[in-house]
Amino acid sequence: MRTLCKFGLLLSISFLVVPTLLCAQSITLKDGEQWFGGAVNEAHLMPFQDGYKLNMYGDVRGNQATPLLLSTHGRFVWSEEPFEFAFDKNALVITNAKAKIVVDSSGMNVRDAFLNASKRFFPAKKMLPDTLLFSRPQYNTWIELVYNQNQKDILSYARAIKVNGFPPGVIMIDDNWADYYGRFDFRSDRFDNARAMVDTLHQLGFKVMLWVSPFVSPDTEVFRELLSKKLLLFSRNGDQALTWKKADRPALINWWNGYSAVMDFTNPDAKKWFSGRLNYMVSQYHIDGFKFDAGDADFYPADAVSFSDASPNEHTRLWGEIGLQFPLNEYRAMWKMGGEPLVERLRDKQHTWVDLQKLVPHITTAGLLGYQFTCPDMIGGGEFGSFRDTKILDQELIVRSAACSALMPMMQFSVAPWRVLSKSNLAIVKNMVELRKGYTPYILELAKASASTGEPIVRSMEYVFPAQGFSEEKGQFMLGNKYLVAPVMTKGTLKEIHLPKGKWRDDKGKLFTGPRTINQNVGLDRLPVFELLDR
Repeated sequence: MRTLCKFGLLLSISFLVVPTLLCAQSITLKDGEQWFGGAVNEAHLMPFQDGYKLNMYGDVRGNQATPLLLSTHGRFVWSEEPFEFAFDKNALVITNAKAKIVVDSSGMNVRDAFLNASKRFFPAKKMLPDTLLFSRPQYNTWIELVYNQNQKDILSYARAIKVNGFPPGVIMIDDNWADYYGRFDFRSDRFDNARAMVDTLHQLGFKVMLWVSPFVSPDTEVFRELLSKKLLLFSRNGDQALTWKKADRPALINWWNGYSAVMDFTNPDAKKWFSGRLNYMVSQYHIDGFKFDAGDADFYPADAVSFSDASPNEHTRLWGEIGLQFPLNEYRAMWKMGGEPLVERLRDKQHTWVDLQKLVPHITTAGLLGYQFTCPDMIGGGEFGSFRDTKILDQELIVRSAACSALMPMMQFSVAPWRVLSKSNLAIVKNMVELRKGYTPYILELAKASASTGEPIVRSMEYVFPAQGFSEEKGQFMLGNKYLVAPVMTKGTLKEIHLPKGKWRDDKGKLFTGPRTINQNVGLDRLPVFELLDR
């Protein structure tokens, strides 16, 4: 390991704290050593190859991120602030660190590296999100209604869930339920009686979550109130010496719905105001929890003026703190909140086989970064542009997507299977929900253990079976240490399955001894699962 800075001190110990922010630190890679971490949405590119680089400052890649890198040889790199890293031939090079860099070499494998890092820097908080998120499917109104969220269609969607034989669970009302961003009341032109709607959803057996974001529409009554109270992020307007007390021009952020102001959660009064509005929705409309969208670090300008100095990444983390008061929560963008009882959803995936293949590496890497209560994206994909032309929907892809999600920590629908699938394919998807029921007690057991130990619910093959050649495996995963799950994620029926050492029994009752590679024709109605009987 080589540290290039004015202090330049090298110590041969199990870990090294670099005493400067100006260092370019070069870590020599060991023979066969491979690395993971940083940003969840980059996991399909892991283990990292020569030439890969990422600057995490102001960039969480639209999903969860953590200032942590882990190696198959038991080493990890950690910092309290974002840093830039690159793989250059036989070295991991770290630059632009904003805080001390810790390099720990005390482990033997990636599991050791994770456990050592999590215990020191993001220990599990012994708390769970609402267990209904694990025990029943989730249903999001996004794909069916997009921006036309309204009382009539939301109730129709909920009733159709039950009529078509799906169990009620959590239903999420997505974006555009209010007149504008920052206003916390249902818009009267689409909701005749929102409280009665929520009460009806409860009677149907659902808990109700509501989409929210930290944005505030400009030129509105709420905007003027928040501006007068200085609860918004401010623009520096080219004045590098501008202080918060003198700032008076709000930052207008360009995000996917236009230009908006954004809350400044470094200000305790802003936190209090926003939490108060959420609690108002709970008391006034009987909402059970919230889907916390946006909050990405790249929506917070590095030169913005806030109540307290904070990096763009810290603004993302502070957004995450808001959800801690609600056991029924969901986030997409997050920074350095591993070990917390927050539900983290993978970034929106397109309705393609390529994006389906990202689910396994993304969700297992989320676990390595401390995000254990994870939800794969909506079944069939959550990027609504992919669903504009229903004539090109791939029913096979939707069915395989349901199978892939079935034994992940959570399972979320949005596009209505009964609307887009044939009778036979709909029956298969319902069977996948039934299949999940049989494993739900084990999933809940793993979730409770994770809240205590921090260990992932779903695990990469390398995590459970180190040094057996699984570091690049992206087509299968472990549910705990007991079940190997091998979903088909390509068009067709052929699946190559890699069994580690041990004795295994598959979902048909057949016994296998590993290590062994199996090529199977997997029908659309099957999810290959192998139970480990003896290591």
